[in-house]
Amino acid sequence: MKIYKLGLPVLFILLLTNCSKERLDVDPVNEFLSENFYQTEDQVFAALVAAYDPIGWTMAFGNWVSEVMFNEIRSDNANAGGDPSDNDQPGWQEFDDFRNTNTNTVGLPMYRRLYIGIFRANLVILKPEISSPVVDRYQAEAKFLRAYYHFELFKHFGPIPVVTELLAPDDVDLARNTMSEVFTAIETDLLEAINILPISVSSSEAGRATKGAAQALLGKVYMYWADLANDDSATFDKAASQLREVVQSGAYTLVDDFNELFAYNAKNPIESVFEIQKSNLWPSDWGWFEGIEGNGMVQLCGVRGLCNAHPDYIEGWGFMLPTQGMYDHFLSDDEYRRDAAIISEAELAQEIEDAGGSCDVVIDVTQSNPIDFTGYWQEKFSNYKAYEGNNTNGGDPNLTKDANIYSIRYADVLLMLAECLHRGSGSDGEAMGYIDEVRERAAGPGDNTGSFRTASQLMSDQGWDLLEVIRYERRAEFAMEGDRWFDLVRSGRATADLFAGDPIRGVNFDENIHLWLPIALQETTVATNLTEYPDASLFQ
Repeated sequence: MKIYKLGLPVLFILLLTNCSKERLDVDPVNEFLSENFYQTEDQVFAALVAAYDPIGWTMAFGNWVSEVMFNEIRSDNANAGGDPSDNDQPGWQEFDDFRNTNTNTVGLPMYRRLYIGIFRANLVILKPEISSPVVDRYQAEAKFLRAYYHFELFKHFGPIPVVTELLAPDDVDLARNTMSEVFTAIETDLLEAINILPISVSSSEAGRATKGAAQALLGKVYMYWADLANDDSATFDKAASQLREVVQSGAYTLVDDFNELFAYNAKNPIESVFEIQKSNLWPSDWGWFEGIEGNGMVQLCGVRGLCNAHPDYIEGWGFMLPTQGMYDHFLSDDEYRRDAAIISEAELAQEIEDAGGSCDVVIDVTQSNPIDFTGYWQEKFSNYKAYEGNNTNGGDPNLTKDANIYSIRYADVLLMLAECLHRGSGSDGEAMGYIDEVRERAAGPGDNTGSFRTASQLMSDQGWDLLEVIRYERRAEFAMEGDRWFDLVRSGRATADLFAGDPIRGVNFDENIHLWLPIALQETTVATNLTEYPDASLFQ
C-alpha cells in the first residue's frame, strides 16, 4: 500500500527572489522551532492539544464546516434554510440541492480542516524525541485522531490519500488510495490506540480519547467497510466484536431521560462515548474562524423570526430545517423522541402561552427561505436564552454558545451492534435485546417495561424485517445529529428514488456523482494525480 507523505493538502510555496544571505540570517522570533520542540512531555502534550483542535472547528477559512449540518442537509432529513433570498450561505444551498461542484466554497475548507488535523496528529506520532508511558498515551490519542480524521475524509470524499508521514516538498502530487487501504490504515491506528488508551478519564480530561471511544469508532469503521464491501459478513463480525467490548466494559449506559441529553449545559453524560468539547471561555469573534471555540451551530440553526416572548429560546438564523418527511418518520408512539428533535410553530406558541407571554406574531415567516421552509425547526441544538449571560470573556455572543456535540453516543453503539449481529453471523435475539434498550428509553423517563413496543412487536405490527426496524431506530434516535446521509450512502439507499418527490433534489440528484463530494479544483490543480471524484475501481 502506498501511503503518501502529506502534511497539509496544499503546499504554500514561498518564492524568495533577490534575497541576500545576510537578509535571510535573522534571529528566530519564537523560543522553540520544530528542531528543538517535542523534547518534553509538556511539549508533546501541547502538540496533542493542537491535534485535537480541528475536531471542534465549526468554521474554517471563513466557512461553516459542521459535519452535523452537512449530513442532515445533504440527506432527506433537512433543508438548508436561511434567509428569504435562497442564497444565504450559497455553498450550503448547493449541498442541499445537489448543485455543488469542485468550486463549492465549503468543500475545500472541509477537506483542508481534516488534513490539518492529520498533519498535527502526525507530528505527535512521529516527532517526539522522548519515550515514557505518558508520551505513549499521547501518541495513542494522536493515532485515534488520525483515524478519526481519515474516516471523516472518507465519508465525505470517498477513498482519499492516506497520510501517515510528514510532508516532503516533492510529495505534493498525491493520488487516492483504495477503500481497503484507507480502512486498513484506520484499523491499524485504532488497534494500536486501543492497547494503550485508558478505559475512562477524569472530568478534567473530558473529551479526550478513551479505549471505548477507539473501539466504538473502529466498530463503526468496520460496519461501513462491511456495508460497502458487498455486505461482508466477516467484517460485520469484527465490528460486533469491538462494539460488544464497549458494552461489556460497563463504562457507559443510556441517560434515562432522552431530553436531558440536549438540555442547556448538558455535557459529557454517562451515555457519551466520544464528545466534541465546546467552550465560551475564549473571546471568539469573526476575525479568526479557526479560533472559535463555541458551537456556531446553535445560532446558525436556531428558530428564525422567533418573537422575544419565548421563555427559553432566542431567535437564530434558521438553518438545518427538518423536512416534512423527517417529521412524519416518527411513529405515533414515538413522540418523545420526535419532540426532542423537532419543534413546530404551534408548539412554540403553546410554550409562550404556558409561560404567560404573548406575541402578535410568534414566527415571522417572511424572514425564512420560502423554498426550504417547512414549519419545523431542529431542537437538539437549541438557542437557549441562558447563553446570553454565558460568556464571561467578551467576544461575539453568537459565537460563544458552548453546547457540546455528540460524536458517538452509547445508543449508537447499541444500534450498531444490533445491526452487525444481524448482518454478520450473530444472534438476532441478542440484536433485538439491544434495540429494545434504546426503545425503552425512547418511551420517556422511568421504567417503561411493558409500555413500549419491542423490536419483535414492531416487526409484527409494521410488517418490517429486523433490518428495517434498525434503520427506523437509527433515523429516529439520531435525527438532526448528523448520521443520516452517511447511513444512506453506506447502505446503498441514497438513490434517485429517495428524492423522487422533491422538485429540486429529485431533478438534480445523480447517483453517479453525488454520493461523494468532489475534491476542490485548488487541490487537483496542484496534485494532477488526484481525481476529482473516486471511480468504482477504488472501492475494493
